Amino acid sequence: MRMKIKNISNIDKFFDVVNQCDGAVELSLPEGGSVNLKSKLSQYFSMATVFSNGSIKELDLTTHSSKDSERLIQYMVQGC
Repeated sequence: MRMKIKNISNIDKFFDVVNQCDGAVELSLPEGGSVNLKSKLSQYFSMATVFSNGSIKELDLTTHSSKDSERLIQYMVQGC
């Protein structure tokens, strides 16, 4: 499932939720392609580039499990 997540201010909590997902959580890159955010290397790379200002305005994510999609939606509902 493709989804947009907006206005993430607690990056640590976001990655906690991503790490709880059973399958891959892919971040779509602006220049094309994607990275699996469950990979620690991808998380460090993402934090250094995308999240450098301390918050995230918008992310395009793809999940491959409805349970993982529900987990991320619940995260968005509870407040990013």
